[in-house]
Amino acid sequence: MKLKEGKGVAQYLQKRNLVKAYQEAKAHFENDDFRIIDAKPRKPKSLGVYQFRITKKYRAFYTLTKEGAAVYKISDHQ
Repeated sequence: MKLKEGKGVAQYLQKRNLVKAYQEAKAHFENDDFRIIDAKPRKPKSLGVYQFRITKKYRAFYTLTKEGAAVYKISDHQ
């Protein structure tokens, strides 16, 4: 499944030095290795928001689109 980044995601990753970790997580996502990155739906499930782990501290939030998935936010999980 293809994964695209929304506005501001790249800047957030660069500012916090997470580009390499994000690229590795993105590769796992696109290869359907969801268990490795702990991808799961957020509650309430009716909103259609999902997350996957970048590092132990950071999570990427995404929604499903016609082309694949789109990351719209990176969050400090702490």
